[in-house]
Amino acid sequence: MSETSVTPLEAIKIDFHREHNTYFHHTNDFDNTNLIVRRGQEFQMEVTFGRELNDNDKVILQLSIGENPKRYNGTILYLNLTSKQKKQPWHAEIYDTDGQKCFIAVTSPPDAIVGKYSLDVITESNLRNFRDVVFYVLFNPWCEADSVFMPDEEQKAEYVLNDTGCLYGGSATHILERPWNFGQFEEDILDCCMHLLDLSLLGPHGQRNPIHVARAMSALVNYDENEDDDGVILGNWSGYYEDGTSPEDWTGSVPILQHYYRNKEPVLYGQCWVFSGVLTTIMRCLGIPARSVTIYECAHDHHRNINADEIYNEMGEKMNISDFTWNYHVWNDIWMKRPDLTEGYDGWQVIDGTPQYVMKDGESLECGPAPVIAIKKGDVYVPYDTMFVFSEVNADMVLWITRKVNGKEEFMRVFEDTRMIGRNISTKAVGKNEREDITDQYKFPEGSPEERKAMKTALSHASSLENYTAASFPESPKAELTLGIEEEKTLLPGQPIDLNIVVRNMSADAWTVNLCVSCHLESYTGKVQARLKSIQQTVQTEGKPVIQTPLTVDADRYMDIMSSTEDELLFKVNIFANVEDTHENLGKRITLTFQYPPLKIEMPETAKVNESFTCEVIFENTLCIPLEKCKLCIEGLGIFPMRTFDQGNIYPGQTSTSKIVCTARKLGEKKIVAKLNSTQVKGITEEKFITITEDEESYVL
Repeated sequence: MSETSVTPLEAIKIDFHREHNTYFHHTNDFDNTNLIVRRGQEFQMEVTFGRELNDNDKVILQLSIGENPKRYNGTILYLNLTSKQKKQPWHAEIYDTDGQKCFIAVTSPPDAIVGKYSLDVITESNLRNFRDVVFYVLFNPWCEADSVFMPDEEQKAEYVLNDTGCLYGGSATHILERPWNFGQFEEDILDCCMHLLDLSLLGPHGQRNPIHVARAMSALVNYDENEDDDGVILGNWSGYYEDGTSPEDWTGSVPILQHYYRNKEPVLYGQCWVFSGVLTTIMRCLGIPARSVTIYECAHDHHRNINADEIYNEMGEKMNISDFTWNYHVWNDIWMKRPDLTEGYDGWQVIDGTPQYVMKDGESLECGPAPVIAIKKGDVYVPYDTMFVFSEVNADMVLWITRKVNGKEEFMRVFEDTRMIGRNISTKAVGKNEREDITDQYKFPEGSPEERKAMKTALSHASSLENYTAASFPESPKAELTLGIEEEKTLLPGQPIDLNIVVRNMSADAWTVNLCVSCHLESYTGKVQARLKSIQQTVQTEGKPVIQTPLTVDADRYMDIMSSTEDELLFKVNIFANVEDTHENLGKRITLTFQYPPLKIEMPETAKVNESFTCEVIFENTLCIPLEKCKLCIEGLGIFPMRTFDQGNIYPGQTSTSKIVCTARKLGEKKIVAKLNSTQVKGITEEKFITITEDEESYVL
């Protein structure tokens, strides 16, 4: 009898051929030394035994996932290398041998549990436990049988592999870019996502299904201090962030997720764009195509009647009982099939990580996935949370004035606009550093028969919880009047705001018009921060096609308010008119934004990997006021982590310069993002790209 026939077979080494596998699985950018593969796709590995393999040897790979794996629920798997089990969902086979080395091809099913697996090798004589040998299985948008399959290669490059991008803020008439580093491949980000999967308690069935994973992540990205949950970020809209980081300071997801994972505590603080940016990172890291999406004039329909009901007093000042219309709101789209629904709802799905409201089941702070096509068609009965999302993008704006009549509060409907809500829906374009308007994916053209049909469909499923007593509201206005301002312009902080309120008479008729104008500072969520000025007067249109009423707000009046909050504020003007002759009521809302001096980034267009270069950030204060307590936040993904520089006060005409000597760790196109905040102005942002090339010495053999 030969020596090999009596020597027990034992596995002594495993090689996952990481470089080869990660290239073909599009996971080679992960800063992680373990094997990372995508489900539904073969990967190769090598096992070295203590002796050569005989034909009658029994070898089984044991895969396990989770703390207490069980065979019945698929969390422990046995792959027999010698039984030709190709019909099994998971299967493995030996495709070559070389002495004591055995080369194995392993294939996972397209609905495999997503997570972190351990690998052991069982032979007839023993179980070899490789405690440090783990690998990760992710969703696979390159696999046609995976429910997150995305056919377009350029879209996969953008929505799965791109680790930088842009979010959008400002206003519908003055859209501003927010450069954002997603950083899904950076150190600890994948392990943070695995930690979140464990916290989700989805179980093996849930971790197969991107619908359940996405819904769970939309909840876990936010922290609910009342529930004492394990969420990533605590939302804060108070304007005061001294015990944490202002939402305006973040330039990307990486420092947030790294801090959360390493400290196992919520990160302070976030607002909607922060939740969206981090959720995009989590989804792309797990392999689910994702994009951040900004909606301008986003309604929050607390009355659930698919109207954005804004209520004002007789002075034209907005009341707290109003539905809030966020100046903008940022959520996420993710790409997947919806086998749980009837045909036609595959594709982009809305999820939202911002904790805006509590679900009617009392559970909460999770929103979506809601099919974008269902939102467009008004199919608000389709799960999940489609009714709420439909109202956000397609509610009708209704302005009301409340007054006391015979001791009873009466609501007078003064204005309705079917086109205001859900404007300029924006995301970063595929393969370009530009904004793409995707409003047509969410809505039919405003006022079109298709759009009104979608609204009618949605209303048939809505239940109005509030009923206002409306005064008579003529269908066709008799007085042909329009309201507005002479010129919609951006405002410069520190200078007086001088506007002309305009009433235009489009006919030759004479009307008596009671005009009511108010202005205030408002957060992007629609919360009134300070009431600034009100005007009430009666004007006669006879012989006057245009009537102008001046409105001036001194700089000291509004700058004190802007300096007392760490949030960026907008200037809102409300114009109401009552035509005595026809008893008609008209209304108009106008949003104006403040314009800030730009940041400038100077650095070379190219640099070699592992070779230092200088990045210089320059800011000149061209305003007429000093900017106090200036803070510069700068981050270079794959180059250096986020750094913060306190720059003190920057006076009018003064230039501040900050230099960083840095070294790129990774090849390819990289981006530097810089952001400047001060007591007076917030969110001055700039970005610049640099191409990192191979060091010439690396080519020398």
